[in-house]
Amino acid sequence: MAAKIEVKVKSRRVLLAGNPNVGKSVVFSRLTGLEVISSNYPGTTVEYTAGHTVLAGERFSVVDVPGAYSHAATNKAEEVAREILAQPDKALILDVVDATNLERNLYYTLELASLCTPMVILLNKWDIARRRGVEIDPEALGRQLGVRVVPFVATTGEGLSGLKTAVEDFNAGRLPAPGCHPTDPDEKWKLIGRISAECQKITHKHATLLEKLEDITSRPGTGLPFAAAVMLAVFWLIRFVGEGLISHVLDPLFQAAWMPLVTAALGGLQDGGFLKVLLLGTTPAPMESFGLLTTGLYIPFVTVLPYIVSFYAALGLLEDIGYLPRLAVMLDSSMHRLGLHGYGTIPLMLGMGCKVPAILAARVLETPRERVIATALTLGLAPCMPQTAMILSLLAPFHIKYTLAVFGAIAAAGIVSSLLLSRLLKGETPELFLEIPPYQAPCCPMLARKLYFRVKDFLFEAVPMIIVGVLLVALLDVSGLLAGISEFFKPAVTGLLGLPAETVSVMTLGFLRKDVSIAMLVPFGLPPASIVVASVFLSLYLPCMASCMVTVRELGLKNAAKVIAMNLAAALVFASGLNLAVKFL
Repeated sequence: MAAKIEVKVKSRRVLLAGNPNVGKSVVFSRLTGLEVISSNYPGTTVEYTAGHTVLAGERFSVVDVPGAYSHAATNKAEEVAREILAQPDKALILDVVDATNLERNLYYTLELASLCTPMVILLNKWDIARRRGVEIDPEALGRQLGVRVVPFVATTGEGLSGLKTAVEDFNAGRLPAPGCHPTDPDEKWKLIGRISAECQKITHKHATLLEKLEDITSRPGTGLPFAAAVMLAVFWLIRFVGEGLISHVLDPLFQAAWMPLVTAALGGLQDGGFLKVLLLGTTPAPMESFGLLTTGLYIPFVTVLPYIVSFYAALGLLEDIGYLPRLAVMLDSSMHRLGLHGYGTIPLMLGMGCKVPAILAARVLETPRERVIATALTLGLAPCMPQTAMILSLLAPFHIKYTLAVFGAIAAAGIVSSLLLSRLLKGETPELFLEIPPYQAPCCPMLARKLYFRVKDFLFEAVPMIIVGVLLVALLDVSGLLAGISEFFKPAVTGLLGLPAETVSVMTLGFLRKDVSIAMLVPFGLPPASIVVASVFLSLYLPCMASCMVTVRELGLKNAAKVIAMNLAAALVFASGLNLAVKFL
């Protein structure tokens, strides 16, 4: 994300505030459409979005304030929320309240009212509240709080006319100011109890099938098997869609349309000349050399983009139906042993498909320490899907013990690296404190918008880094420095790993694409024990170029160097150890 965004704009502001998981982002999308900017708040890694909308004939800038429970900030997101809400320029606060959890949401509502800024309450999820037998009197609630209250359903747009009327009153200066409320926490809760009793009525209804499913997926006994099934389904969906796009759409398109075009355009350049080698590589096939216009574009747009699209589509679906918080809670205890909390499951699961979206997914974790540990574990715990397929293919003719040795060693190395990092990096793993929202049907237009924003972020942030990485390696290759680096590592490859000296070239190619480098072991006719050692080392020693550049972009050079150094050390230790151990297999 960009390092800074100018929050103060000439147009009047609408600040979307509220607790986490009340539907602020859906309200934001409903108001702004696709005209948005995503950013980190200056000096933090907390992301928020800003956009524009026209309400009641006037243009407003809209800011989706990070979710918070109190102005007494307990984390970085709440600090950022407090800072944005405290900015003095005239604004309208839209307090998004979950109508299914009115009492809990009202505490933050009272804190927002204390800012003495014009405010409208959006009772979001109004439709779900009605289905659950929750009846709220908006007018009575408005009188108690001294603000306008609008029932709202963000997924369908129900209540938008009421919001426009409230904004018209705000523009005309007719919007009532929030009433004065107690500041003592105990007095606040007493007031909340009285308001809830007077304004809300809950009638008993038999549990629906959806509510029964919520209960089943929240209990450890049934929730854990369900979580495993969901993770497996998502994993295979990402693989199926990603591989399908590569094999049937993007690779044929690249080979049939782009390669002939760029080859013809640069045909006049001298064969073997510096510029032609730099742009096209030493061979016409992408992924076999370091051409800026061949491999440099093939990596991000053909090998990575399909997994990005399929991952973010699956992630958006899990978010919108309300399952993601339940998955995090189910696996929180296990993840704490590795220095992460439950949301660390997301990048680990995705890393088995493609490392790039997995590294980007580590943004869901709050602290830099957690993101470093999650990235190390993501890179080291298991090979990506193309690598996995190639390892299975190479070892298929041999005993299953060789395949188990490869994946067991890789998993052990990833866990050990992460445990070491969790001990070396200062800080503690925060407790998981999140909302468990009710299940709801996904809104397809909102899913499409969310996917659009996330893919756009990848294209504008990660792709340039990948292309720069290919350019740097191409310069090393053309200058002859890459051959010198390969020669330098020959003693380690032959001595520690027990592999032929010729395989050093394969290690170099592995920086571009791991599955291709593993496939290139075939001509050497290695015995199964050597394939095990080479596969483990190639899986661990360095991230592929795309993953490496995205790691630097996400963690910064210093933390990325720590992760890569730890993985390289683990690769040498475990692969050389296997070189001794496999002799006894």
